[in-house]
Amino acid sequence: MPRSKVTAKYQVTIPREVRERVGVRPGEMISMEVVSHDEIVLRRYSNVADPLKTLIGGRASRRAVPIEELEERIESR
Repeated sequence: MPRSKVTAKYQVTIPREVRERVGVRPGEMISMEVVSHDEIVLRRYSNVADPLKTLIGGRASRRAVPIEELEERIESR
């Protein structure tokens, strides 16, 4: 089982064997979960190829509102 030492700044290096097996790259986010008094689980966030598409969806909305109508609504407020 790979091991790593905690530094004075509480940093831990993920051993090469583990990084290569999981595919972790510099700059990626991981989450940590305390399982018990002596056990911590690290989880790698999965990469999203197109985050904007994931957030807003792939298809255009069918509820299109003309820009003129939007401007009128804004002015009437």
